[in-house]
Amino acid sequence: MSDGTGIEWTEATWNPTTGCDRMSAGCDNCYALALAKRLKAMGAAKYQNDGDPRTSGPGFGITAHASALAVPYRWTDPRLVFVNSMSDLFHAKVPIGFVRDVFAVIADTPQHTYQLLTKRSRRLRTFADRLDWPGNLWVGVSVEDQQSMHRIDDLRHVPAAVRFLSCEPLLGPLHGLDLTGIGWVIAGGESGPNHRPMDEAWVREIRDVCEDAGVPFFFKQWGGRTPKAHGRHLDGRVHDEMPLRVALAV
Repeated sequence: MSDGTGIEWTEATWNPTTGCDRMSAGCDNCYALALAKRLKAMGAAKYQNDGDPRTSGPGFGITAHASALAVPYRWTDPRLVFVNSMSDLFHAKVPIGFVRDVFAVIADTPQHTYQLLTKRSRRLRTFADRLDWPGNLWVGVSVEDQQSMHRIDDLRHVPAAVRFLSCEPLLGPLHGLDLTGIGWVIAGGESGPNHRPMDEAWVREIRDVCEDAGVPFFFKQWGGRTPKAHGRHLDGRVHDEMPLRVALAV
């Protein structure tokens, strides 16, 4: 079984690695960091490795789980799978050999479509030509503010079936957003007790750029104390656009 998910743009999660370290402002209120601490306290086996307290936390040390590589083979129905909701596969502490193992599982289960998201775009770009890219793998980068837009240029060099942006938590405007080579954009506000506000104008600008470029736009949430606090409507409508999922031969 999958880990389960409440994420609107996917159907299942798969965590072959767990743990991470703070990378940028978008990490400040990381839900995965807080969840890992609770899972460690509950005795969950995958979350007993502590991270550096300066950049990570209890239960959130980078750990590769070879046993988790078998999980997608157990799913009988095709599904949309978010890879590493509790980690970043392109963290420097994840061996490139294990990244190749993950990619091999993805290639070997073409009935599923995989969504892989990273903030470590430079390592993603560096290793792109050393990996075999399955046709059922979408790859995205987090772009939460103007300072992180350089990740988009790195993503353009990656030969993924779909390249996408996750502008969540959106912490500022993305003026000059260029969607050349990008096939999907997700945007959303931050949730939780320490959530930072999101300006409506920032979201509208992204939506308008997507419409002009013909890129599917998915608005996940306004954010607030809870993810559903202020709903998902933008100017009276819900934006649930996604790329086409192509079924590969099994």
